[in-house]
This record gives sequence, structure tokens and C-alpha cells, in this order.
Amino acid sequence: MPLQQPHITIRLDAEGRAFVPASTLSGQYWLEGIVPEDLKAVELSILWYTEGKGEEDLGVHFFRRDSLDQLTYTAGRWISSFSTQLPRSPLSYQGVIVKIVWAVRVRLFLAGGKQYMEELRFRLGSVWTPKGVSK
Repeated sequence: MPLQQPHITIRLDAEGRAFVPASTLSGQYWLEGIVPEDLKAVELSILWYTEGKGEEDLGVHFFRRDSLDQLTYTAGRWISSFSTQLPRSPLSYQGVIVKIVWAVRVRLFLAGGKQYMEELRFRLGSVWTPKGVSK
């Protein structure tokens, strides 16, 4: 029987993906196709990073490492919820040279060293976008 690749889904509770600084970000993630004996840990991060020219920066706002016994199993999937108050900065930015990206990231660590990752981007704040840059 061939191994099934795990599937990670991330869902936010709020409508849309734009958040006001200092507001609450909450949601769930669920895992499917997991062989319980193979899962070593799950990491949930709410973070920001830069993309573009120059050195890339990264900042972790919220981090949690879960084991399978901390998740709920229902309807064929492992589920966990999260909630955190977002910071006031840095704000999301879509510049010509650099971008600041906020995301919820879930990483799975499996036996044998395999890792899987899924990321859901969201926007923090409302910053003017330079002319000629697509959102």
C-alpha cells in the first residue's frame, strides 16, 4: 500500500484575510492522511517575513508545538484551534523592492525526518501600495 501524503488545511475564523493591528486572529488547522505513529510533532507559527531585494528578515509573533495527543480527532482528521492578539507592527507592505508578509504556518515533523508545511497569508494593517505594484 503506497504512503499517503499528509494534507494540511488552515482556516481563519474572520471573514477575509485583512486584520487591524492589535486585533485577534483565530482559526483552526486540520491534518488529514496522517499515520499517528509517524507524526512526531506539529508546529504552529504566526509570523512575518520579508521578500524582495536584500537580506530577508523573519519575526515569529506566536509559536506553539503540539503532539498528536493535544489535537482532537473527528471525522477522519486531526484538528486544533489557535488564537492570538496581533501586534501593532510591522504592517503588511507590498513595495517594489521589499514586501512584508504575514502568515499562519503549520509544519509537520514525521518519522524519518520528513517535513510538510502549509502557509496561509493574511494582511496586517492598511498601508499605501506604490503605483505600479499589484496587490
